[in-house]
Amino acid sequence: MSNLQCDTSRAVPSVSSVLSGWGNYPRVECNVFFQRRIDQMQALLRTDSATGLIPRGLGRSYGDSALNADGVWSQTARNRFLSLDVETGCITCEAGVSLEEIIEVTLPHGWFLPTTPGTKFVTVGGAIAADVHGKNHHRDGTWGQHVQRFSLMLADGNILECSPVENQDIFWATIGGMGLTGIVLEATIGLMKVPSAFVQVDQRRAGNLAEAFDLFMETDEQYKYSVAWIDCLSQGRRLGRSVLLLGNDADADTVQAQGYADPYQVPGRRSKRIPIQFPGLAMNKYAVKAFNELYYRRHGDKQMLVDFDSYFYPLDSVQNWNRIYGKRGFVQYQALFPKEHSREAMTRLLEIISKSGQASFLAVLKSSGAANRGMLSYLFDGHTLALDFPYRGAKTERLCRELDQVMLDFRGRVYLAKDALVSAETFARMYPRLDEFRQLKKRIDPETVFRSHQSDRVGITETL
Repeated sequence: MSNLQCDTSRAVPSVSSVLSGWGNYPRVECNVFFQRRIDQMQALLRTDSATGLIPRGLGRSYGDSALNADGVWSQTARNRFLSLDVETGCITCEAGVSLEEIIEVTLPHGWFLPTTPGTKFVTVGGAIAADVHGKNHHRDGTWGQHVQRFSLMLADGNILECSPVENQDIFWATIGGMGLTGIVLEATIGLMKVPSAFVQVDQRRAGNLAEAFDLFMETDEQYKYSVAWIDCLSQGRRLGRSVLLLGNDADADTVQAQGYADPYQVPGRRSKRIPIQFPGLAMNKYAVKAFNELYYRRHGDKQMLVDFDSYFYPLDSVQNWNRIYGKRGFVQYQALFPKEHSREAMTRLLEIISKSGQASFLAVLKSSGAANRGMLSYLFDGHTLALDFPYRGAKTERLCRELDQVMLDFRGRVYLAKDALVSAETFARMYPRLDEFRQLKKRIDPETVFRSHQSDRVGITETL
């Protein structure tokens, strides 16, 4: 439900709309701006009424990082390609271009994203802000490590050129900075050469979490991509039983031998759609337990050729899949622990979750590699576990506070792009460079023009 409101004091038309992240929790009525013209953006920033603004892409961060009641600037209209060098795989585009659009343009030339999250419905600006990562982080790092440069509109309307060598402090504050340093206008990204649009996958089943970790440790050097589905409701000797999907890029000859004439052509899939919000009780522990049992039994050890869409984006084929959690939505909780603590810490997490009975049918374990220079970037050398919990008010919040304590006990941290509940005190203990980020932000945004519901909640910015 939205209504057009022309705010003459700002001289830029806006729309009042109730927005949320992909988790549908929380929901906030926001003043939304859609204009793509730079002079309009500057006009808004240079008025006295510009008291709060956050850029927003396609709304695929899970919590409240792209919500602000005072102002949300939609980047989706800024979606032009500016250049592509098919020899080097270097692409320049506006921040509203989606990863899906990049794949459509570049994959036929043999280029793919250097790393990708579990959905391609993410904008370039959003990928920079969240410093997204994928199944190859242990090999290739995060999205930010492949950004060669970008132009950033600051809070005073001026435009700054940023790269790892030019304004590098602002560059690394923006990488993973959740849109709080300014508005990324356009960026240059280095893509990755691939021999086909397929992955040669080795599917391995692990009877418990210890076996899953053993397999990760044994195979991280052998496989470019690695990910595991975890049964987070199993208990006892089966705690953390898993199905690992370990992969390398498939060569063109292998793909063509399987009957695919064009190795860069991803087979079409019929898209499914969740038409309505499911009843709130649909995602109960009994339904999830049954699903987990069936999934584990049907996914035994085998090798297979899998196309990019099926391997990297299995949920993208189900439109509005977030509706299965009902009207109250869900929260995603992504835990990261250093490698020396990850087995013990994740065992503790799974014991707490299993005992609570709160259902998470989507539980994903991945290896992570070395940290980059981003002040608020998420990953370091260790392991990460992503979980979905239907939001049940105080019950879910108590569970997440228990998990937060485990994170603090084992020097872990949550991911801002997935978070909706962590407190300011807990966040400050998880991110040791927070004060450094605040100081830089104060220098380039002294009036705190760029802020979000999340940044106020976790204490990156002060609540008005």
